[in-house]
Amino acid sequence: MAPEPRLARWLQRVEARLEAALPASDESPQGLHRAMRHAVLGGGKRLRPMLVYAAGAATGADESLLDAPAAAVELVHAFSLVHDDLPAMDDDDLRRGRPTVHVAFDEATAILAGDALQALGFTVIAEESRAADALRVAWLATLARATGAAGMCGGQALDMDGTGAALALAELERLHALKTGALIRAAVRLGALAGTADAATLAALDDYASALGLAFQIRDDLLDIEASSEQLGKTAGKDAAQAKSTYPALLGVDGAKAALARQVARMDAALSGLPGELDPLRALARLAVERSH
Repeated sequence: MAPEPRLARWLQRVEARLEAALPASDESPQGLHRAMRHAVLGGGKRLRPMLVYAAGAATGADESLLDAPAAAVELVHAFSLVHDDLPAMDDDDLRRGRPTVHVAFDEATAILAGDALQALGFTVIAEESRAADALRVAWLATLARATGAAGMCGGQALDMDGTGAALALAELERLHALKTGALIRAAVRLGALAGTADAATLAALDDYASALGLAFQIRDDLLDIEASSEQLGKTAGKDAAQAKSTYPALLGVDGAKAALARQVARMDAALSGLPGELDPLRALARLAVERSH
């Protein structure tokens, strides 16, 4: 996921930070630690940590200060995937081209691994001694809001409640603004908080991130019906099989593609006129909406 040198460098930085944060697989309890590493180190787009770095670049942040929040948001994202795949949730057996954690290990270990990854994400931020206390508190509050009932967990609950129901467009957008969009918005804010950004800049970046979250989900919905399981690295066609409300189901394929184009235009408008280095944010937006998996 790296079309230009900065993204490649950031990818190397976050991979190294994740490796350093995760417990060794030969440390007790070995099963739990191996499951955590399986969940995090098995590939992935790393969109959210890349957004941390890109928002930091846009606001003049010290790049080395961004490693902790970049790793933290990816650890929380990994936790969400482990739990999302559980039999009680989406009941999937394939993630990133490999068996999901509850399949590779067992369901109890998967639940514990998700719990431990979430806790580790907050620990990584709390123990980042290079950041000022006020910045660490702001990071922790941002990530906590995005993770809990007012963010990702709330969105997952709405997703489960809405399975088998015909949601209205506004309901579908709210669901995904929480389940998918909240952590994407948090990633951008984590990076921006480490730099110098006034209220207007933070608001514009938040609008960009909100549009990116919806665009990412619309593209995900389209790929679920257009791509194979081999391409996706996860089970294709699951949305229809589970009677989930999706953008193509609600708007049709052409309507979903038009909705995606509107979010792309919204991202462009949000970044227009902002100071700072914005090319990485634009590059990540293109990757998110043009991806094939």
